[in-house]
Amino acid sequence: MALDTAPRLEVDPLLDDPGTRIIVCCGAGGVGKTTTAAALGVRAAERGRKVVVLTIDPARRLAQSMGIDSLDNTPRRVAGVDGGGELHAMMLDMKRTFDEIVEAHADGERARAILDNPFYQSLSAGFAGTQEYMAMEKLGQLRAREEWDLIIVDTPPSRSALDFLDAPKRLGSFLDGKFIRVLMAPAKVGGRTGMKFLNVGMSMMTGTLSKLMGASLLKDVQTFVAAMDTMFGGFRTRADATYRLLQAPGTAFLVVAAPEPDALREAAYFVERLGAEDMPLAGLVLNRVHGSGATQLTAQRALAAAEALGEDPAESSGTREAEATENLVDAGIVDQRAGKAGLGEPGHSADPHTAVDPETAAVTAGLLRLHAERMHVMSREQRTRDRFTSLHPEVAVTEVAALPGDVHDLAGLRAIGDRLSAGGTVGVC
Repeated sequence: MALDTAPRLEVDPLLDDPGTRIIVCCGAGGVGKTTTAAALGVRAAERGRKVVVLTIDPARRLAQSMGIDSLDNTPRRVAGVDGGGELHAMMLDMKRTFDEIVEAHADGERARAILDNPFYQSLSAGFAGTQEYMAMEKLGQLRAREEWDLIIVDTPPSRSALDFLDAPKRLGSFLDGKFIRVLMAPAKVGGRTGMKFLNVGMSMMTGTLSKLMGASLLKDVQTFVAAMDTMFGGFRTRADATYRLLQAPGTAFLVVAAPEPDALREAAYFVERLGAEDMPLAGLVLNRVHGSGATQLTAQRALAAAEALGEDPAESSGTREAEATENLVDAGIVDQRAGKAGLGEPGHSADPHTAVDPETAAVTAGLLRLHAERMHVMSREQRTRDRFTSLHPEVAVTEVAALPGDVHDLAGLRAIGDRLSAGGTVGVC
């Protein structure tokens, strides 16, 4: 099944629908998730929505493109947005988000004990899955505030498509798991008899853990667990609530990919995982697709024309020019009447005995070879896209043409938004 027969992803109806409250952009790293999220945010705001874009990308490109000096854990309004809506943007600070949870669910003295605990500081800054979990915590906070009618999430750059969906459960399970309950056991067993009963077993266990973790770290962990005792259940509860929110009808997942084998392989895996988890998939955004305004000139004919222009100068240059021009005229690249005048240049005689400017011939041959290379790239991308759509014919697709440079401002994001909305097959790049 070719891409031009795949369902088309209609971006504007998705953005305009008041029932769409959350859009999650996900996919492999380096495929343009941040730019896609920002462009969707600009387009939705300029179509009347009140939008906040939450990014977890450490490169801070979003701030640059939106004209904000810096992004932090607080939504900041973006200036220069046209239309009747509003656009706010923020960058997840996972440690600050964790701190906010502690401050909101513990009294002042206990909160300070937790925040100052060395184990907590390590956990909140770099424990595996913390970033993904805190992204979901922040999403839940934003949704609960009811201040924005559309939240767009740029997911963390993960090696595996599983990380974003699994990390909240992993961290929630850790904080509410057997290891934590064992460490809390001495505090939960009342009376001298209970403590005597546990003393032998606990001393053996803590002795082993001290050897593995170090006595200082074990003490920090036990102190952390004691201070966090009343909060552990809340982590699992909130993780489950946010997971249900992701499955709700008001959420839409957009899988973002590039027309490359690895990226589309990851996208296919993500599509399958979202389906298995009953997550609402809106479609695939295919970024950086190459196109050409001269697709009628095949790579073979372009190379033939370039070869004709680059042959031995001892051969009649007019003959070489005529052969190259005939290829271009037949392909419809050069107007037939102008082509008879020589490579489309009015006033240039096609007489076989008229010399061709060597510099012009060299430049033309170089452009023809570049065009042939572009056609090969397009052919390779088409085969890659076709493999994806044959596996997932039900997935709606929109293409975004490759740009000559990075996006650094609102105008660039608007251009991306226009291409997202236009969809279809890429033509002129």
